[in-house]
Amino acid sequence: MLKDLVKQCRSYRRFYQDTAIPYSELADMVDTARLAASASNAQALKFKILCTPEECAGIFPYTAWAGALKDWDGPEEGERPSAYIVIACDLSIGKNKQWDDGITAQTIMLSAAEKGYGGCMIGSCMRSEIGRLLGLDPEHYSIDLVLALGKPKEEVVLVPVKEDGSTAYYRDGNQVHYVPKRSLEDILL
Repeated sequence: MLKDLVKQCRSYRRFYQDTAIPYSELADMVDTARLAASASNAQALKFKILCTPEECAGIFPYTAWAGALKDWDGPEEGERPSAYIVIACDLSIGKNKQWDDGITAQTIMLSAAEKGYGGCMIGSCMRSEIGRLLGLDPEHYSIDLVLALGKPKEEVVLVPVKEDGSTAYYRDGNQVHYVPKRSLEDILL
């Protein structure tokens, strides 16, 4: 059921780094997203799959993790993603793609969840450095999102928003990650 898959598709930030995701599975995730809707059907997004330990180590320093967790700098060695998919826009094809990024990223994440993996959409990253790392000309490509992927090594629990209305995610002493969600009644107009 789709709703169950969406519940399973959380933002994971700690992984079993030594559990590789085969390139073929990552390519299949991108292929699934390729079939999703695209603004004006321009299909301007392009994807770079990084799944070797060297590639993953190269991109990691250019990513920022969990802004709400002020005392955490991101996953430690051994808990880092075992793969990344960088979403870039081919600016010669189309520039009106802000919807495409979200649709595509969520489709890839749902595909990853269906395969038993998890991930995190990272918008807070050093785009220029990532573009240089990948050899992408900034006049021709924009770096839009970085998807960090792997076998989740943490528990993520959905909880109701507390009375104070805060939607900030948090961790307890056992490092269980809690994500407050508004109720259906609170979002229906």
